[in-house]
Amino acid sequence: MPNYRKTKRACYMGFITQAIAANFAPLLFLKFHNDYQITLGKIALISTCFFLTQLLVDLFCAKFVDKIGYRICIVTSEVCSAAGLVGLAFLPDLLPEPLVGIILSVIVYAVGSGLIEVLCSPIVEACPFDNKEATMSLLHSFYCWGAVGTIVISTLFFAVFGMDSWKWLAVLWALVPAINIYNFATCPIEHLVDEGEGMGIKELFRKPLFWLSICLMICSGASELAMAQWASAYAEAALGLSKTVGDLAGPCMFAVTMGISRIIFGKYGDKMDLMKFMIGSGILCVICYLLASVSSNPISGLMGCIICGFSVGIMWPGTISISSERFPAGGTAMFALLAMAGDLGGSIGPGIVGRVTQSAGDNIRAGMGVGLLFPVTLLIMLFIFARQKNNK
Repeated sequence: MPNYRKTKRACYMGFITQAIAANFAPLLFLKFHNDYQITLGKIALISTCFFLTQLLVDLFCAKFVDKIGYRICIVTSEVCSAAGLVGLAFLPDLLPEPLVGIILSVIVYAVGSGLIEVLCSPIVEACPFDNKEATMSLLHSFYCWGAVGTIVISTLFFAVFGMDSWKWLAVLWALVPAINIYNFATCPIEHLVDEGEGMGIKELFRKPLFWLSICLMICSGASELAMAQWASAYAEAALGLSKTVGDLAGPCMFAVTMGISRIIFGKYGDKMDLMKFMIGSGILCVICYLLASVSSNPISGLMGCIICGFSVGIMWPGTISISSERFPAGGTAMFALLAMAGDLGGSIGPGIVGRVTQSAGDNIRAGMGVGLLFPVTLLIMLFIFARQKNNK
């Protein structure tokens, strides 16, 4: 029998790679600003290029991955991730304009990250595992633990060796995808549907329920990233914490609670109703945003930020699972479009919270108040989806 556990381990490492790609460079933004004299406005382009590249890769996957083949594309994802992280260490000093070197490196590993995001879920979904919903939740938990590991290990590394050693750390992080190249090259990989039998983009978009899945993913991405990317700033503004402690108390703890949510469903999902778990999590998410936006007690507000990680943990993998159940012939196009919708929400959410915060005189609670629209809309979409499922 094929060793599908090896496939699962490769996908776990794939999500850890994606977490490194998404979380390592932001830890260096002030270092880039001070060492290379790059303005903070231009540094913001780094995150923009990362998410824009992922969106383009998602769209590419929807049309071409089935023609190229899963194995070639997923191995390419690890090659790009490793090359981009190594490039981050060297290209800023080799090119006349450091920002160009940084952005080129980010684009390269964002290509890898986008391929991982689209392909790991269908690769695991196609394996003959019991309880696919729980398996999918456990798979996505490794992004959370990868994010926690990236933040904690990087923070400790900088504390011991100093920020000037960041290039060595970039090369060390590149070893994770480099090792995983072999794993993906040798593990068994199945396909969800036979070649040419998967639903196309136009066919999916003709399904009203698929549009509901798209809306769920947009709201999931917005609810998750709006809180995750502003959790550190919230911790600093509300509690007066330092940047290092703010990172650990904000985005790091957010990732921990998000991972706990996915682990719980991954372990006990066979005893739970996924839709009820998602609706309960949606209600909790609304409460967390309310705490962050209206609570006069800064500790309560910070707890809202942290617990929000638990509330959004099931949303992304859960939406993938209920969409896979509803559209079993969705194929790669479905996974790619759902990933694109999640990335779109992840781009929109933090931007809206940031703009409202700035317009309100740097009042981050006002930004979170507007961000409340995302989990409220998400909860409404979940109730509609549950009703449609019951009527089926």
